Amino acid sequence: VAPDNPAAAMSKLWGGRFTGKTDPIMERFNNSLDVDRVMWSADIAGSVAYATSLEAAGVLSAAEAGQIREGLGKVREEWASGAFVVKEGDEDIHTANERRLTELIGAVGGKVHTGRSRNDQVVTDLRLHLRSVCAELATELAGLVTLAAKR
Repeated sequence: VAPDNPAAAMSKLWGGRFTGKTDPIMERFNNSLDVDRVMWSADIAGSVAYATSLEAAGVLSAAEAGQIREGLGKVREEWASGAFVVKEGDEDIHTANERRLTELIGAVGGKVHTGRSRNDQVVTDLRLHLRSVCAELATELAGLVTLAAKR
């Protein structure tokens, strides 16, 4: 769904490079949330780790990093309980989580990805997610092998 309000359009990761309203076809093409929402936990885990790194580097204060970690914990609880509400403008899991974090803790939430490229975030999320899925598959496979050996 194409956003009708200018604030939503300005929040797009790539929106600053273009003028005018985005074509609805492009909106649908660019929205990956239906596919990458399965990585919500990995995205949050990666952001928590990155916020901790920013704190260690002195980019975030201890208070800011604590706010971010606490806020991300609340976002995690919402996803886990099924209470997370996807809103217009949430293009992908990263923008959805950051948008909600900022709603919960204010402007400091926008610092969660300071100095971090979108490509780094995507590949980290994908790796964390696949590591989790592979661990689950290994457990299931071990159970299947055990069952087959008993027969």
